[in-house]
Amino acid sequence: METMNNSKQHAALLCSPGMGHLIPILELAKQLVARQNFTVTIFVVSSQTSHAESQLLNSTPTNPQLWHVVQLPPPDISGLVDPDDAVVTILAMMMREVRHAFRSALLGMEVCPTMLIVDLFGTESLPIAEELGISKFVYVPSNAWFLSLMVYCPVLDVEVKGDFVHQKEPIQIPGCRSILPHLDLDDTLLVRAHKEYLDFVEIISSGVSKGDAILVNIWEDLEPKTLAALRDEKLLGRYTKVPVYPIGPLIRPTESSGLKGKVFDWLDKQPNESVIYLSLGSGGTLSYEQMTEMAWGLELSKQRFVWVIRKPTQTADGAFFTGGSGNGGDEDNPSKYLPKGFLERTKDVGLVIPLWAPQVDILAHPSVGGFLSHCGWNSTLESISNGVPMIAWPLYAEQRMNSTLLTEEFGVAVRSKIPPWKKVVEREEIEEMVRKIMEEKEGFAMRDRVRRLKTRGAKALEKGGSSYNALSQFAKHGELRCMKFAEGRK
Repeated sequence: METMNNSKQHAALLCSPGMGHLIPILELAKQLVARQNFTVTIFVVSSQTSHAESQLLNSTPTNPQLWHVVQLPPPDISGLVDPDDAVVTILAMMMREVRHAFRSALLGMEVCPTMLIVDLFGTESLPIAEELGISKFVYVPSNAWFLSLMVYCPVLDVEVKGDFVHQKEPIQIPGCRSILPHLDLDDTLLVRAHKEYLDFVEIISSGVSKGDAILVNIWEDLEPKTLAALRDEKLLGRYTKVPVYPIGPLIRPTESSGLKGKVFDWLDKQPNESVIYLSLGSGGTLSYEQMTEMAWGLELSKQRFVWVIRKPTQTADGAFFTGGSGNGGDEDNPSKYLPKGFLERTKDVGLVIPLWAPQVDILAHPSVGGFLSHCGWNSTLESISNGVPMIAWPLYAEQRMNSTLLTEEFGVAVRSKIPPWKKVVEREEIEEMVRKIMEEKEGFAMRDRVRRLKTRGAKALEKGGSSYNALSQFAKHGELRCMKFAEGRK
């Protein structure tokens, strides 16, 4: 393997399975190529069962001189996990077992990359960068509050006695918003004896702060207090130990050409900001009972809607590894699991779309005025970047923390009185939330606030903006590390 000429940096990016991980890695790669004169090689551990994931990869433009995507074969972990294991356990095991194939692929490159960038689930591959003598970075495509929990989690693991599920008092993180275990923490972290808790803590301990820097998908003035704490050696800085670069909001671009198809033909006929869009991301699902209440709540609200829907399951992350994939049966026929007559009664005010829809383009449409979202960070940034207020409907992972940020910190969303993962949210409350976001004074105030966030986020990405500058500082950081390694080889 040859060492790359120092005049042009080449980043190798390692991406774990899932649309929520793939999208931000691809968008970061685009920024590095377009704005920092990088070449990139993206190593993707694909689930090979998600249609949406395959479609995104197949539509990604390739330019061998600047940009190359390598799909690593998914490792066989059938003998290492149980069928009912949590998503975090399956992801952790997949990324652990793929290390040999990834190392071989890196060593097989004609020219050695100058840096390695991994996502949260790829941190166990950081030692490969040390072996190659290249710089290494961790990309956390989420918010600073979630990053603060990641950084402080090993401390909490030691200091908090008993399970988090039994903690009655807020969990204090130095310099940051406190965490309410019953409201903000995912099930992964609630019980220490569970396999997913042990896997999560091992992932965190193996690497969030062991890169040369951390990238996070926000902009500087979105969470200034938390970023300050992450950098202050008297607070979280003593655990972070490396620079934190906020480089967002990095989201999928909208289609530049005219959009065609049933959904956009319909949206074009609706008044401005009159439609609420409902989608639970690429992996989220509802129970049959909750779907029934959701349908009735929508109908009772008498608001226009576009609803991306999946067959009901008993687990909230039931479509994580199969997002956008149908079987041609009930999955593609919502009439089989929606309330009898719902589609007929709402045909003039709403559209129901099975499985998947072009979300960024829908949110950018002028007729869309609200978004019922699972609060995944990609969807959150897409909503903010299009000035659309939200109904927060968190399901799993850090979505619960994101929901709190959106409602309590940013003031751009409403949420149910009882979290949807604890009990079924009834139709009357769903109707109330939809009306509030679409036609009441509180919803209009949220729309004003989210528009201000949209403007600030866009300015951060412009030349001279905070995120533009942070990405430049990161690139310089990588260049200096590269030069240092090169000098050490002489």
